[in-house]
Formats: sequence, structure tokens, C-alpha cells
Amino acid sequence: MKNLMRAALVMMAAHAFGQNPPAGRVLDAETGLPLAGATVQLNGTKVVLSNAEGYFAFGSLADNAYQLTVSFVGYTTYSKRVWTKDAPWRITLVPAPILTDEVIVTATRAQENTPVTFKTLDKEAIEKQNFGKDFPYLLEQTASVVTTSDAGTGVGYTGVRIRGSDATRVNVTLNGIPYNDSESLGVFWVDLPDLASSVSSVQVQRGVGTSTNGAGAFGASVNIQTTQLTTNPYAVVDNSVGSFNTRKHTLQVGTGLLNNRFTFDGRLSNIASDGYIDRASTNLTSYYISGGYYGKNSMLRFNMFSGKEVTYQSWYGTPEARVKNDEQGMQDYIARNGLDAEEAENLLTSGRTYNFYTYDNQVDDYTQTHYQLIYAWDVAPALTLNAALHYTKGKGFYEQYKKDQDLADYGFERPIVGQDTLFSTDLIRRRWLDNDFYGATFSMEYNPVAGLSILVGGAWNQYDGDHFGELIWAQYAGNTTIRDRYYDNNGLKTDFTAYTKVSWQLQEKMLLFADLQYRQVGYALQGIDSDRRYINQEHEYRFFNPKAGVSYSLAGHGQVYASFAIGNKEPNRSDFIDWPITQTPTHETLQNLEAGFRKKTDKLNLQANFYWMNYRNQLVLTGQLNDVGSPLRTNVNKSLRAGIELEVAALLTKQWQLMGNVTLSQNSIAKFSEVLYDYGTNWDKYDEVVIDYTNTRIAFSPNITAGATLVFKPLAGANISWVHKYVGKQYLDNTQNENRQLPAYYISDLVSSYKFSVWGIKQVGIKLAVYNLFNVMYEANGYTWGYLGGGNEVRENFYYPQAGIHFMAGVSLSF
Repeated sequence: MKNLMRAALVMMAAHAFGQNPPAGRVLDAETGLPLAGATVQLNGTKVVLSNAEGYFAFGSLADNAYQLTVSFVGYTTYSKRVWTKDAPWRITLVPAPILTDEVIVTATRAQENTPVTFKTLDKEAIEKQNFGKDFPYLLEQTASVVTTSDAGTGVGYTGVRIRGSDATRVNVTLNGIPYNDSESLGVFWVDLPDLASSVSSVQVQRGVGTSTNGAGAFGASVNIQTTQLTTNPYAVVDNSVGSFNTRKHTLQVGTGLLNNRFTFDGRLSNIASDGYIDRASTNLTSYYISGGYYGKNSMLRFNMFSGKEVTYQSWYGTPEARVKNDEQGMQDYIARNGLDAEEAENLLTSGRTYNFYTYDNQVDDYTQTHYQLIYAWDVAPALTLNAALHYTKGKGFYEQYKKDQDLADYGFERPIVGQDTLFSTDLIRRRWLDNDFYGATFSMEYNPVAGLSILVGGAWNQYDGDHFGELIWAQYAGNTTIRDRYYDNNGLKTDFTAYTKVSWQLQEKMLLFADLQYRQVGYALQGIDSDRRYINQEHEYRFFNPKAGVSYSLAGHGQVYASFAIGNKEPNRSDFIDWPITQTPTHETLQNLEAGFRKKTDKLNLQANFYWMNYRNQLVLTGQLNDVGSPLRTNVNKSLRAGIELEVAALLTKQWQLMGNVTLSQNSIAKFSEVLYDYGTNWDKYDEVVIDYTNTRIAFSPNITAGATLVFKPLAGANISWVHKYVGKQYLDNTQNENRQLPAYYISDLVSSYKFSVWGIKQVGIKLAVYNLFNVMYEANGYTWGYLGGGNEVRENFYYPQAGIHFMAGVSLSF
């Protein structure tokens, strides 16, 4: 039946050559029938499809050797080095004995000739960088990426910005399943420590990209695929140690393919570090378990993975005066903020590694466990179905020691001690999050004729999150008991997405692409928040996000492309609960134009891209507070990001390779109003002062970012990489004030590895990384706030200093 359907597809296919002579023909190895619509790549970039008779053509080719890759759904991919003199080539594809994992992420990924801007990292590239730092650092050498670390070492709470957009504007999926937190829309990589050891590939699409599941992609989307089928059994022991008592221990095992059908994989990891910042310790444990069934036309895989993090808080940041070692500035800071003797001593003696928190259990303690059941079915040569069910359980708290807290803020009676009524007390509180996230994703890919692909997909997901706070100790407890809840609320969010993507190879060189997405979001909040306000409210959004583009293959292995997309994104949880209940923030809209050029040969991979991102109603911090003092993000009418991204990878010789990227951009807000609160000369009033700005830089958006890696391979299995990163000046707010900025920084790392076999061990790997080679003292993140009072304008800048020179060394054994 399958062969008959294949033959029917051949009869339906129609693909004209034009005047180019055939370079080869693609045939079924078992039947000898031609395969219409097979994807044929020359050196990875020049992409064509076979016609109804299985023939393909590239036009004029130089007399040279090329890497020829031919793929077709349901067949084993053919890859071989060929010579022009041997053309026309006869390619026979062998039907695949099993359906492989690539179909899992097809719906949400860009293909080689999709007219969007993207970068794909394979398992080998990921392994070279995986010393135990959090996942964002694996993306650091990708264009337009800036990474941050609270603890200063890349372990613990870390973040990533792409094109200046923070984590709340970067969509992340794991095997096509949404990972962003449904309420904050952020991504907490600390919850999945050592995820990189279980990842087979990751694709970063910058800009709106193609339609995906989950949160709106306003800066980029990151699509992660976990462990794929490994046919042979294996075991890997990987251990690394380094500065600040940082260590990583990983054990991986896999059965390979059992009885040509079943496979099981597992991983257990522990990562710990004392951190660069004082007391910013981290203890992370995780596991990954996966079992799969692989049939000839179907695949079923179950993934279960979990992470537990206990991280000492270093969220407060370091005051500017402490970073600059400004003695008078620190004394002024102490006086302004009413620090007691112990707190003042901590500030004055800590240096750049200052951490405001000193309570021994000031920790974030959270566990998150994921369950995924994924099914794929190759119904026919022209039709593939994919579906997944998922469930994520998260539960944890962060614990804080708080001094001199007003008991009324916790809803507790004021105790009477002797003749005195006490209004405040020292206490320890825990703020909890107990959430469930579950749903389903689906996709169907249909190739009715050669050159035409229709993909229909989507997802339905629901998030149910309980937020509550407990008082676990108080110096003066009054009528309270242990674990009294002083706030308790629930957030319920439903997200439905449906999209259709059409790729049409209109002629030999041109591909047209269209992508239509509908997304419906419902969000309900109920209960009392931490500021003791009722936050009962409901919101619903319906978004239509169209995208269209074209790519055209040029002579000489080049390709040009252009696309236009519209994206919409709902406000996050804090926008809803911090605004007055009678008001509602407006959703954000993005118009995104991408246009570029790609070229790939044996020795050169080049990409140049222009982007234009026009925002409407972008939500930004202005300094305004609500009636209980919480900061508000407000909509600004118009803001713009535009830039040029250049990427290159060149094989200089057999031993030397150079890779690099640079982004030059302009990021501006047309009109911005800052709100300062004026408390009066005698601290006896509370007025708003509004300062208007025009055409200012968007906060945390450097005009230039660049990265470069020089690779030297002195002998087989050895690799030495000299890695460079430059990030231009960033402003801490949207006022473009030179006194509130992160200075530009350049850092350099040296990463080396050597792999060899010995004593029957399949592979021994030795690796060493020296980070921040030139011991640069820099800050990658920060924040600012200010006010008027006592006759002065006060601005408080805080920074997150990063570690100077430090190292990691590791040994891995593969069996």
C-alpha cells in the first residue's frame, strides 16, 4: 500500500527543470521508482527538490568536490562527498527501518530555506561548551545575544537577552512544548540544571520567527530538542571542577536500540557552586529519563525530567558606590537608606562581591518536574502526524528574613507588650508558588505534490498556579501561629494556539512561505496578593499573527530571503496585579521585517541580515508606582529596533577556523515619560513629577554586540578555542542618562579539549576552560530608581558584578 501511495505521489508531482541539465536522480532503493519532492542539498545551502521523475538540477557547477545530502520523509538520509566529473549522480534512498525523532520539532522549526533569521546548534557544538553553566551561556556566541548572571559565575539565576529583549519576550519550547512561565512569561533556567547534557539540538529564531506554541516571540524563539535515538548502548561519566568551589557531576546511560524497536536513556546530574558574589551559593540536582518505541511508521516516546534548585538569594545587586569603591558614596548610601551598624559593616567591608542578604537561609527552594508523551505517525509518504501530551508540576518557595515589618501589612493584630502596643516586628516569611501546567500539542504535515508542504499545528494548554505567603517566625507574633498565610491567590490561564504554514517551491530557485496563527488567551486572578489587595479580575485576548516570506537561490551557493510578520503579546502577571483594578494595560503588537543573504560552501558560511521591529504599546517601566508602592510598567505608543546582523564561519586551513558575528543596531522609544516622586524638602508631601523625553535609547539594548571564536586543531581529537565577546554600552532605564548605564565590556575565554581512546575505553575527554582571561572587572546587568526629597534628587543604581578570571576543568569517560 505504501509503495502504491508513493507511486501515486510520483504521478501527481510536477516540477519543471527549465534549461538546466539534470545533476542527478533520486530513486527508491527497493522498488527503483523515482522519488518526487526529495530535498537535495549541495554543501548544505544550495537546496532543490527532485521532480516527478526524480531528477534534480543545480545549474552550472564548478569542477570541484561537493557534499551532497538527499532526504525524504520515510527514508534514511543520504550524504556523500561527490565530484562534478561523476555527474549525473544516481542516488538511491533506503526506506528507514524506523521513524526518527526529527519529526517532533518539525512544526516549530525553520528549515534551511525558510525565509526567517535563525541559527541551529547541534549536539557537538553544545557539548564543547557544556561545563555546567546555565543554558543561556551555550547561546552566548549567537548573534545579538547578551547573558547575565546574578551570582557572577553563570551558575544559578541567569538570564539571556536577544536583540535587547528580555526573557519575557523570548519564546522557549522543549520538544515543541511551551516552557515559559505562563504568568510572568519569563524563563527560569535554574529550574532545569544541566539541561544541556540531555539536548540534541537547539534552534534560535530571531525576531517573531515562525509560529510556535506558548508565549509570543517578541525578541526571539528558542526551540530545544532533547535526547534523540541512539542505536548503540552507551554510558558517560562527566566530572568538572573549578573556581569558587564550582563542580559538575553527570552520569548518562542508554540501552541503544533493543530488538530494533525500544530504547531507554537516563541522566543524573549535580551542579554546585559557592558563587562569585558573597553567599551566592547554588546546589542543583536534576535527572532525565526517556523511553521510546520506534516502529517503521510510528514513534512513541515518554520523557520525564526534573530539577531541584536551592539558591542563596543575590537578587538585590550591589550599590554603585560599592562597585566603584567610593567611600563617601557608601557613607551617603548608608545614611539615605537607614542601614544599621551590621548592614553598614557588611557594605563597607565586602568589596565588589557584596551581598545585602546575610540571613543563613535566605534561599530560593523550588522543584519542577516535566512529563511528556510524544507520538508521531508516518501515515503515508505525503502525510505525517505528531501529537504530545504534557504535564509540569512546580512547587517551592523563597525564604526571607525581614526587619522592622509593619504587622498591619501582614494582616496581623498588633501585640501589647507591657504598656506598649507594637506596630512592627522582625520576621521570617516564605512566599510559595504551587503550580500545575498541562495540555496537548499537535501538528500535521502534508506534501500533496512535489515542492508543496502544508503544516497545520497548534496547542491547548492550561496553567493553574497558587501563590501564598507564610509567616514562619516573628519576634513579636501577636495572635499569629506558625505558617499563618498572610496572602493567598490563584492564577488560572488558558492558552489556545492554531497555525497553518505553507511552503511552496514555486520554481527551481524560488520558495514562497506563508504562516497564519490564531491565539486565544484567557487569564483569571482570584484572591489577596502580597500587598493585601484583592486582585479578582478576568482578561481575554484574541490574536491573529500573520507571516509571509520568500527565499531565492542564487548561483554560487547563495540565497536571499525576506519576510514580514506581525506578533501580539499579552501583559504579564505583574502588569495586571500592580495596576489599579479599575485599569487594564494594553497588549503589545510588533511588526517585524527581516531580509538577508545566506551562503554556505565547504570553506565559508556567511549570513547577513537586516531587521526592523516596530513596537506598538510596548510595556516599559517609567518609575511610576501604584497606590501601595509597586512599580508599574506602562504602555508607550511607539518604539523601534532596527539593525544589521553579520555572521561568518570560515575554514582558514585544515587546522584553523574562524567564526564570528556582529550586530549593529538602533533601539529607540519615540516618546517616553519618566515619573519621579517628590516627597518635599521636609519629607511632608507626595507629588508626581513627570519628565518627558523623545527618541531615547531602550534600556538594556546595546548598539553593538559582537562575538568571535578562533579555533585551532593541532591534532586529531584536539581543539583549542579562543572565544571573544563584546557588549556595547547599555542604559539602565529609558532616559538615556549617562549616569545610569552599564559600561561596555569585552571579555575573552580560552576553551580546550582533547578526546582519545585508551585501555578499552571508547572515549576519554579532557577539557579546560579559562573564563575572563584578562580579568576584566565588569557588570552585565543592573537596575535603577530615584526620587526627589529633602531638597535633593536621589538616584540609586545597582549592578551585578561578574567574576574575574576563573576556570573549569573536566574529565569525561565514554563507554
